[in-house]
Amino acid sequence: MNESNQHPIGELLWQPDSAAARKSNLLRFINKISDKFKVNTDYKSLHRWSTDQSPLFWAEIWEEMDVLGDRADGDVLENPGAMPGARWFPGCRLNFAENLLRFRDERCALIFRSEGGGETRYSYRELHREVARHAAMLRALGVAPGDRVAGYMANIPETVFAMLAATALGATWSSCSPDFGTRGVLERFAQIGPRVLYCVDGYRYNGKPYGILDSAADVAAELPSLERVIVVPFLGTAPDLPDDARFTLLEEVLAPHGAAEEVNFVRMPFDHPLYILYSSGTTGAPKCIVHGAGGTLLQHLKEHRLHCDLRREDTLFFFSTCGWMMWNWLVSALATGCTLVLYDGSPFFPRRRSLWQMAGELGITVFGTSARYIAACAKAGLNPGGEYDLSALRAVLSTGSPLAPESFDYVYERIGRNLMLSSMSGGTDIVSCFVLGNPLMPVHRGEIQCPGLGMAVDVFGEDGPVRGERGELVCTRPFPSMPLGFWGEPDDSRFLDAYFSRFPGVWTQGDYAEITAAGGMVIYGRSDAVLNPGGVRIGTAEIYRQVEKLDVVLESLCIGQNWSNDVRIVLFVLLREGAELTEELQKEIRRVIRENTSPRHVPAKIIAVPDIPRTLSGKIVELAVKNIVHGEPVRNTEALANPQALDHFRDLPELEEN
Repeated sequence: MNESNQHPIGELLWQPDSAAARKSNLLRFINKISDKFKVNTDYKSLHRWSTDQSPLFWAEIWEEMDVLGDRADGDVLENPGAMPGARWFPGCRLNFAENLLRFRDERCALIFRSEGGGETRYSYRELHREVARHAAMLRALGVAPGDRVAGYMANIPETVFAMLAATALGATWSSCSPDFGTRGVLERFAQIGPRVLYCVDGYRYNGKPYGILDSAADVAAELPSLERVIVVPFLGTAPDLPDDARFTLLEEVLAPHGAAEEVNFVRMPFDHPLYILYSSGTTGAPKCIVHGAGGTLLQHLKEHRLHCDLRREDTLFFFSTCGWMMWNWLVSALATGCTLVLYDGSPFFPRRRSLWQMAGELGITVFGTSARYIAACAKAGLNPGGEYDLSALRAVLSTGSPLAPESFDYVYERIGRNLMLSSMSGGTDIVSCFVLGNPLMPVHRGEIQCPGLGMAVDVFGEDGPVRGERGELVCTRPFPSMPLGFWGEPDDSRFLDAYFSRFPGVWTQGDYAEITAAGGMVIYGRSDAVLNPGGVRIGTAEIYRQVEKLDVVLESLCIGQNWSNDVRIVLFVLLREGAELTEELQKEIRRVIRENTSPRHVPAKIIAVPDIPRTLSGKIVELAVKNIVHGEPVRNTEALANPQALDHFRDLPELEEN
């Protein structure tokens, strides 16, 4: 691939400071493993050992992270040759919430901000007390191990209290954000049968309040398992509760438990269901992905402490809603004792710079967001590093979609030069990462730094591993955060089909990727959205990053349209207000794509649309558009944040032309 601008892909952009590297958690761990197991003192050697000797590695993680729980004698990994089927830490018992609530001092645990203004803080001591009250309340309501507690909640402290209280009792937590419509919530919660539902009365976005209690009443009416709906006021006025005896205000049901100070943590087996997360559901009912407590805990501890180098003095922020797995990932960082920043609302309200202003005011040290947000900041011409004091910031984390090389440039030019830019990739499927950042390794333009420790990540072609080529991102050996299966599926048929049908015995993630010469990785998009004109596989991200270099193009979406016994590329563009898709602009788009990729990447058709359809978690949906274009049904528009956007792709006359 050609790269005509001044920064080539793979260019070295950042090197870790030697003093900071010497103090890092990861280097200390490497030296420990080197002394104990005679492993070379470099990351690649440690990673190789962590996958070749994975039971030893994960046992060391348990010890290094001082996991609270009962470690049984015997093997760490049972049935190690099976994938799926391997079982981690059989006989061990632990409680996820107990590990996140290990601190009970005055250090700040949570800082909450929202569009509504103001700020709320909780110390670790106060957090523990709030969870104790909620746990006592849930126990009085009959919640027991194995029950499901659900949240139809904004990203507020009460959501954290509820999750920790439920999991402290051995219950399983599942959540949707309040912008999910009635049908979207029911398609998820109806499958899992929650006993208790936490629900906000509404939320704010872009300065507007949106009440959701009518939607919550409709949801409750179709959930026969539901015994209580606990309403958390968030809009600032006393809400009018639905005419349903199950609905109760939080303070009313919490009041009898105001004196609770201790949490009676119920220790459960390592693979006890902790979370139920959901696939996007754009091709049918969302899959209910079940994650175990022990695997989630170990994986998150490893990623936070070693890959992000988190410690007590850090302040961590990740822009997320409770409908995205990054909320679960963020909250796990309580186990490190750092301060978490929660934010609810639009990232661009009341000003486009709001989150960066918050980062400066709060001294955020690790700032996490989506690749799309970073691209939007660049498009808006924001200069956070020049406008705010970001001197405390040492790392920027990005996930959700591939981070374009131009976004790497933007971070280092406009946010800060001395930052570890950690592009991350994994997902809801594993509630964690396959590839991510590393405080000991350099950052190369357009590349994710490294595979995660203990994760046997590879790239497969049709016949197995490939080097210097693009293919399927896979994991070839068992890992603890592999999901337990899909809720309510007795034979695991859909689970096996989703992850193990392509390469039996090997986890296939569904990402189109390449391992780089530096040992990192480039993600080119979802495999199921890969274009195939003339039999050549092209990742959609390759086209997006070229098109969106143009200031006039806000966003784009491309598909492969079946045409004349082949496939042709069709590119849809969302232009700035007032701009038109002229012949000159089309020529410029094609030129930029041709010169920076190849002639095969050049779209046969370019069509302007007024909106780009997205999932509720903000990801564009190429497959739904492809189905519309080919006259096929889109089975689940409730999975979309803006389903009306699909109407713009129906019956386009341009798609009938040569």
